Amino acid sequence: MQRSGDGVRLHVATALSGELKQGDSIAVNGVCLTATAVGGGSFVADVMNETLRLTSLAEAGVGAAVNLELALRPQDRLGGHIVQGHVDGIGSVGAVDDDGFARRLTIGLAPELLRYIVVKGSVAVDGVSLTVAATGERSFTVSLIPETLERTNLGRVQAGTAVNLEVDVLAKYVERLLPGGGPQ
Repeated sequence: MQRSGDGVRLHVATALSGELKQGDSIAVNGVCLTATAVGGGSFVADVMNETLRLTSLAEAGVGAAVNLELALRPQDRLGGHIVQGHVDGIGSVGAVDDDGFARRLTIGLAPELLRYIVVKGSVAVDGVSLTVAATGERSFTVSLIPETLERTNLGRVQAGTAVNLEVDVLAKYVERLLPGGGPQ
């Protein structure tokens, strides 16, 4: 990470770099970024100050594990929920509880985002598309299978960890189209 007053130049080492070219989109912890350079088993992306203010990437450090997702190609199967890589806000992990072979994360979030969270609906946490298991007054809970715990950084989160949240884009469009229009 190269920090300056202009933002952060992020260097990410990954086997996925072989599938990228300069100008491609790639989500890093759920934040859609543009690869500005690719090669040598890594890629570089510039993170502007606005993105740093609105996401948990500002807290990422050198050597931190990050979740990566390549952009969906039109001919690919949609194997999860619709996720854009447009972070709606930051949540905070309030509790981490083992549940058999699964692990439940309870995540606190702002009330203006909670209205888009419904049981059995979708939410992206650090770019990982998940199904909502429960909701509370100021939180929601997701349950993670061993595959998710092993292949994403969600297996290492603890209470107090900041996470990027992307709520269901379809819910936001429906709200916008209804009388009253919802937030702009």
